[in-house]
Amino acid sequence: MEDNIQEMYERARKAFEEVEFWPQEKVDEMVAAVGWEWQKEENLKAVAKLAVDEGKIGVYEDKLSKIKGKTRGSIWDFRGIKTCGLVKEDKKRGLKIYAKPMGVVANVVPCTNPEGTVCTVGLSLLKTRNAMICSPHPRTQKCSYLAVEIGRNALQKVGAPVDLFQCIKKPSNEKTSELMANCDFAMATGGAALIKVVYAAGKPSHTVGAGNVVSIVDETADLSAAAAKIARSKTANNSTSCSSENAVALEESIYDDMMDALKAEGGYLCNTEEREKLRKALWPDGKTINRDIFGRSAAHIAEMAGLDIPEGTRFMMVLGEKIGPEDMFSGEKLSLVLTVWKWSDFDEMLERLKKILKFSGEGHSASIHTTREDRMEKLAIKANVGRVECNMPHCLVNTGSWYNGQPWTESLGCGTWAGNMTTDNINWRHFLNYTWLSVPVEEYIPTDEEIFGDYLKKWGKD
Repeated sequence: MEDNIQEMYERARKAFEEVEFWPQEKVDEMVAAVGWEWQKEENLKAVAKLAVDEGKIGVYEDKLSKIKGKTRGSIWDFRGIKTCGLVKEDKKRGLKIYAKPMGVVANVVPCTNPEGTVCTVGLSLLKTRNAMICSPHPRTQKCSYLAVEIGRNALQKVGAPVDLFQCIKKPSNEKTSELMANCDFAMATGGAALIKVVYAAGKPSHTVGAGNVVSIVDETADLSAAAAKIARSKTANNSTSCSSENAVALEESIYDDMMDALKAEGGYLCNTEEREKLRKALWPDGKTINRDIFGRSAAHIAEMAGLDIPEGTRFMMVLGEKIGPEDMFSGEKLSLVLTVWKWSDFDEMLERLKKILKFSGEGHSASIHTTREDRMEKLAIKANVGRVECNMPHCLVNTGSWYNGQPWTESLGCGTWAGNMTTDNINWRHFLNYTWLSVPVEEYIPTDEEIFGDYLKKWGKD
């Protein structure tokens, strides 16, 4: 029977057991084979075209660069990394640490990223000797399935078991839940609703959170450069990334000049009447976002909303009014709509950011354009986010790039703030167990002074 989940798991488990104790060099060859096939031009084009044609989401050219970059970047991050057998030794403490795979991992793939999530998670799982069964979004099933098939062909080429990669052919919510319940671990990329389903499956898992990136711009920034970076990031792949800017917060002294710079980059500021029409198109019932606007062009969204926008408009802007459900523009939109806030006091803006993130996007990311290092650091200290990007096009660097140090991934942990297990960019590190082998060492018991020295000097022993 097609999509017999238990049968798929058994095949994946058999494949996993075949590679469970493979040496590092053999694992790395397998990873390189799959990575090479995924980034080959003919495969890139086929997967990217299917992602856009099938899902009606994103931009073909952006998909091409993203898949290639994430595939090559992930493998670049793997260089010199030991994930097999003995990975660390501390002779002084008598410890040897051995890396162990988890088993069969369910990879729940979103329609906004049907190819990249397969590739980045898939490479990390191969690097750690795990098997993967993908549960694609019904809207983009063929794209995810094709990516998996390309990976299977590469595995076969180097003599690795092809059932390390499998994909559900006819996905459904029921099959996703069954898959997670049957597998040994789950990696689920999606919002709060998915997190509840994942945890209900009763298996250990990594989940991610919603993004609602606010990009703060102060008077020290190069406004032209900042506007170009924000626009480039906002329009990348038609804003399907959870790392795309959902809002900008402009210091009052540069507000007018920065708005002019954003308009020069193709931004269009909606008036009050247009804002209301756009709101109704994005949230027809007032609270649930219209998924048909995800990854669509500004012209398409404007037509849906009944707006007449200038030709060449790349993204639309609205003024922020309130924070929370009474003004949904303060939350994540996954579309070419940018909310604009104005501020004069940086500390007040940070407090406002906390409220915005509490409503939507807590744990994810924030952005700032400034030359003041103290403000960069203060934002990182005060904001409950896993990542802060400075003076960069946010969505193009937040999950790894060739000009910043963030680990390459397509799955962003948002920590306990969003009900996740980690705030990390999720990669190979998050798919291993460890066994600590310990042997006796010479006993040493420290004195009171060595343990409590500073306290005892100040307060004494009484």
